[in-house]
Amino acid sequence: MVIIMETLALEMIKYYAGDIKRINHFIKVHGYAKAIGEAEGLSEREQSILEAAAYVHDIGIKVSEQKYGSSAGHYQEIEGPSEAERLLADLGYDAELISRVSYLVGHHHTYSDIDGIDYQILVEADFLVNINEDNMDAAAIKSVRERIFKTKSGMEMLDNLYKTELGK
Repeated sequence: MVIIMETLALEMIKYYAGDIKRINHFIKVHGYAKAIGEAEGLSEREQSILEAAAYVHDIGIKVSEQKYGSSAGHYQEIEGPSEAERLLADLGYDAELISRVSYLVGHHHTYSDIDGIDYQILVEADFLVNINEDNMDAAAIKSVRERIFKTKSGMEMLDNLYKTELGK
Protein backbone atom coordinates (compact mmCIF):
# COMPACT_ATOMS: atom_id res chain seq x y z
CA MET A 1 0.00 0.00 0.00
CA VAL A 2 1.24 3.45 -0.85
CA ILE A 3 1.32 5.58 2.27
CA ILE A 4 -0.14 9.01 1.63
CA MET A 5 1.08 11.24 4.42
CA GLU A 6 -0.91 14.28 3.28
CA THR A 7 -4.17 12.41 3.98
CA LEU A 8 -2.99 11.55 7.47
CA ALA A 9 -1.90 15.15 8.07
CA LEU A 10 -5.31 16.44 7.01
CA GLU A 11 -7.10 13.92 9.23
CA MET A 12 -4.97 14.93 12.21
CA ILE A 13 -5.72 18.59 11.52
CA LYS A 14 -9.43 17.69 11.57
CA TYR A 15 -8.91 15.69 14.77
CA TYR A 16 -7.39 18.73 16.47
CA ALA A 17 -9.54 21.33 14.67
CA GLY A 18 -9.28 24.67 16.44
CA ASP A 19 -6.22 23.65 18.49
CA ILE A 20 -3.47 25.41 16.57
CA LYS A 21 -0.88 24.67 19.26
CA ARG A 22 -1.31 20.90 18.92
CA ILE A 23 -1.52 21.06 15.13
CA ASN A 24 1.65 23.14 14.85
CA HIS A 25 3.40 20.74 17.21
CA PHE A 26 2.76 17.57 15.22
CA ILE A 27 3.48 19.32 11.91
CA LYS A 28 6.88 20.44 13.25
CA VAL A 29 7.67 17.01 14.74
CA HIS A 30 6.79 15.41 11.41
CA GLY A 31 9.09 17.82 9.56
CA TYR A 32 12.07 17.03 11.78
CA ALA A 33 11.33 13.29 11.78
CA LYS A 34 11.08 13.23 7.99
CA ALA A 35 14.34 15.14 7.58
CA ILE A 36 16.26 13.02 10.10
CA GLY A 37 14.87 9.76 8.69
CA GLU A 38 15.87 10.70 5.16
CA ALA A 39 19.33 11.87 6.28
CA GLU A 40 19.83 8.63 8.21
CA GLY A 41 18.88 6.56 5.14
CA LEU A 42 15.80 4.76 6.46
CA SER A 43 14.14 2.27 4.17
CA GLU A 44 10.89 3.38 2.54
CA ARG A 45 8.91 1.24 4.99
CA GLU A 46 10.76 2.57 8.06
CA GLN A 47 10.29 6.12 6.78
CA SER A 48 6.55 5.57 6.32
CA ILE A 49 6.19 4.20 9.84
CA LEU A 50 8.24 7.07 11.26
CA GLU A 51 6.29 9.75 9.45
CA ALA A 52 2.91 8.27 10.37
CA ALA A 53 4.02 8.03 14.00
CA ALA A 54 5.23 11.63 13.94
CA TYR A 55 1.82 12.85 12.84
CA VAL A 56 -0.12 10.84 15.44
CA HIS A 57 2.38 10.66 18.32
CA ASP A 58 0.32 12.99 20.55
CA ILE A 59 -3.12 11.75 19.52
CA GLY A 60 -3.74 10.61 23.09
CA ILE A 61 -3.70 14.15 24.47
CA LYS A 62 -7.34 14.91 23.72
CA VAL A 63 -8.64 11.76 25.47
CA SER A 64 -6.14 12.20 28.33
CA GLU A 65 -7.34 15.71 29.00
CA GLN A 66 -10.97 14.56 28.93
CA LYS A 67 -10.40 11.50 31.14
CA TYR A 68 -7.68 12.68 33.52
CA GLY A 69 -7.65 16.46 33.16
CA SER A 70 -4.02 16.16 32.11
CA SER A 71 -1.91 15.79 28.99
CA ALA A 72 0.97 14.18 30.91
CA GLY A 73 3.13 11.82 28.88
CA HIS A 74 2.15 8.67 30.74
CA TYR A 75 -1.55 9.35 30.05
CA GLN A 76 -0.76 9.92 26.38
CA GLU A 77 1.00 6.57 26.29
CA ILE A 78 -2.08 4.88 27.78
CA GLU A 79 -4.73 6.56 25.63
CA GLY A 80 -2.86 7.25 22.40
CA PRO A 81 -2.39 3.78 20.90
CA SER A 82 -6.09 2.94 20.54
CA GLU A 83 -6.83 6.38 19.07
CA ALA A 84 -3.99 5.99 16.57
CA GLU A 85 -5.08 2.46 15.66
CA ARG A 86 -8.64 3.59 15.01
CA LEU A 87 -7.59 6.52 12.81
CA LEU A 88 -5.03 4.54 10.82
CA ALA A 89 -7.41 1.61 10.31
CA ASP A 90 -10.13 3.98 9.11
CA LEU A 91 -7.66 5.34 6.55
CA GLY A 92 -6.82 1.82 5.33
CA TYR A 93 -3.29 1.46 6.62
CA ASP A 94 -1.99 -2.11 6.92
CA ALA A 95 -1.93 -4.02 10.21
CA GLU A 96 1.86 -4.16 10.46
CA LEU A 97 2.24 -0.39 10.12
CA ILE A 98 -0.63 0.23 12.54
CA SER A 99 0.95 -2.11 15.09
CA ARG A 100 4.35 -0.40 14.99
CA VAL A 101 2.92 3.12 14.99
CA SER A 102 0.68 2.17 17.92
CA TYR A 103 3.74 0.89 19.79
CA LEU A 104 5.63 4.13 19.10
CA VAL A 105 2.68 6.27 20.23
CA GLY A 106 2.48 4.17 23.41
CA HIS A 107 6.17 4.65 24.19
CA HIS A 108 7.23 8.04 22.82
CA HIS A 109 7.65 9.48 26.35
CA THR A 110 9.68 6.46 27.49
CA TYR A 111 13.38 6.99 26.83
CA SER A 112 14.78 3.68 28.05
CA ASP A 113 14.91 0.58 25.87
CA ILE A 114 14.46 2.45 22.58
CA ASP A 115 14.19 -0.50 20.22
CA GLY A 116 14.54 0.87 16.71
CA ILE A 117 15.72 3.71 14.54
CA ASP A 118 12.11 4.85 14.00
CA TYR A 119 11.61 5.12 17.78
CA GLN A 120 14.94 6.94 18.25
CA ILE A 121 14.19 9.48 15.54
CA LEU A 122 10.64 10.09 16.76
CA VAL A 123 11.95 10.88 20.25
CA GLU A 124 14.66 13.16 18.85
CA ALA A 125 12.21 15.03 16.59
CA ASP A 126 9.79 15.51 19.48
CA PHE A 127 12.60 16.91 21.63
CA LEU A 128 13.76 19.28 18.89
CA VAL A 129 10.30 20.84 19.03
CA ASN A 130 9.72 20.53 22.79
CA ILE A 131 13.00 22.24 23.67
CA ASN A 132 11.69 25.38 22.03
CA GLU A 133 8.04 25.05 23.05
CA ASP A 134 8.98 24.36 26.68
CA ASN A 135 11.67 27.09 26.76
CA MET A 136 14.32 24.71 28.08
CA ASP A 137 17.44 26.34 29.45
CA ALA A 138 20.99 25.60 28.30
CA ALA A 139 21.65 23.02 31.03
CA ALA A 140 18.49 21.09 30.14
CA ILE A 141 19.35 21.16 26.42
CA LYS A 142 22.85 19.84 27.12
CA SER A 143 21.41 17.09 29.31
CA VAL A 144 18.90 16.07 26.64
CA ARG A 145 21.67 15.98 24.04
CA GLU A 146 23.81 13.71 26.19
CA ARG A 147 21.03 11.40 27.39
CA ILE A 148 18.66 11.19 24.42
CA PHE A 149 20.24 12.01 21.07
CA LYS A 150 22.00 9.21 19.20
CA THR A 151 21.59 9.85 15.46
CA LYS A 152 24.22 11.89 13.66
CA SER A 153 21.56 13.95 11.87
CA GLY A 154 19.52 14.58 15.02
CA MET A 155 22.59 15.76 16.94
CA GLU A 156 23.60 17.99 14.05
CA MET A 157 20.14 19.57 13.96
CA LEU A 158 20.12 20.06 17.73
CA ASP A 159 23.58 21.62 17.64
CA ASN A 160 22.61 24.02 14.86
CA LEU A 161 19.20 24.93 16.27
CA TYR A 162 20.51 25.58 19.79
CA LYS A 163 24.05 26.66 18.93
CA THR A 164 24.08 29.57 21.38
CA GLU A 165 22.64 27.56 24.26
CA LEU A 166 25.11 24.72 23.67
CA GLY A 167 28.09 27.11 23.36
CA LYS A 168 29.05 25.81 19.93
